[in-house]
Amino acid sequence: MGEKEESEGGIEGVIEGFIEAQGTIGAVLILFGGITLLMVSTEKLISYLARASLSMKMSLFALAIIFTGFEFDDTILALVLSSGELEGAALGTALGTGLAITGVTLAGAAIVRPFPVDLPTDYLVIFALSPLVLVPFVLLGTLTFVHGMILTGFFIFSFAYFILRERQRDVPVFRNTEFGQEIQDIRTDGGMARSNSLEEIPEDRLLGNLADSGTVWLGLSVIALAGIVFAAMLLEGGSEVVIEGFGINQTVFGATFLTLILTFEDIMLTIEPIRRGFPEIGVGNMIGSVLFSVTGNVGVIMFFSEVSIESSVLTLHLPAVIIVTALAAYFLYEGHLKRWHGFLLGGLYIAYWIIAIFVFGGVPISG
Repeated sequence: MGEKEESEGGIEGVIEGFIEAQGTIGAVLILFGGITLLMVSTEKLISYLARASLSMKMSLFALAIIFTGFEFDDTILALVLSSGELEGAALGTALGTGLAITGVTLAGAAIVRPFPVDLPTDYLVIFALSPLVLVPFVLLGTLTFVHGMILTGFFIFSFAYFILRERQRDVPVFRNTEFGQEIQDIRTDGGMARSNSLEEIPEDRLLGNLADSGTVWLGLSVIALAGIVFAAMLLEGGSEVVIEGFGINQTVFGATFLTLILTFEDIMLTIEPIRRGFPEIGVGNMIGSVLFSVTGNVGVIMFFSEVSIESSVLTLHLPAVIIVTALAAYFLYEGHLKRWHGFLLGGLYIAYWIIAIFVFGGVPISG
């Protein structure tokens, strides 16, 4: 345990140290508390972003990309692993996250509630190409600082392109949803109207006249996002203490419960908005998170160290990300995500884990 505590610093180290001091039962309670905080913060973020979109006459899809596409906790984890000379694990975690976003979150959303999609083709092309950008660098055998600059540049360009395109578009993404139609009506007549698709929340009454300020809702969105990030830290730290406390096999636990814990944040940010009728947020989170994981997050790793590519990255991990991402892009291009799409994406993800464990002897996951 000593080496582990030394390798983890900052907020995450403090949180894990606090959770360890509470014992195993305390860690279990903190896990449930983290789940509750995550669910509440996600609900608030959905409401706040929707109100900011209406007040500022901005694309909800663009706001979702900005607020949910950046995986801050994954970046922190990548930096911790890189500083501990575990660059390979950091790369594997980035690829594993990119795969889980589509194989778990998007698949789960399609299974729970199939929904229509009307994303522009150029958005989907960028989404599908994102993992392919890694291929030429991986083939060289070593990822360097220069490669990190290029990958980070692709990520910044993609995000900037989405945001600028949404500002220029007269018709918002997901215009066929009730919320999308309301945004279009507001853009057309220049007026302000309370959205019929938004359920009233306590903040509407507490803010009074400030409820019409998009800046206020953006500020509250930042607070809700901070709650989500903090909840994710509680879940990660609590799950590690539970592993040790109950003596659970780390591989088995990592392949099941820990993976669910680490992706629960994205599951909530994808499925819950779609369930509530705001697919703009769910799909924006999914596309932004995949882009960040396979380009921006990998690029950050290269800023601090070079990474020698293992053969399994070329033969399994990266091809799996490419195939599942391309398939997800095609399903979105068809205009309606169906339940069988979700089962297929989820089935491919499960198959990937089976092959990784029984053929390659491991999976790209930290710890």
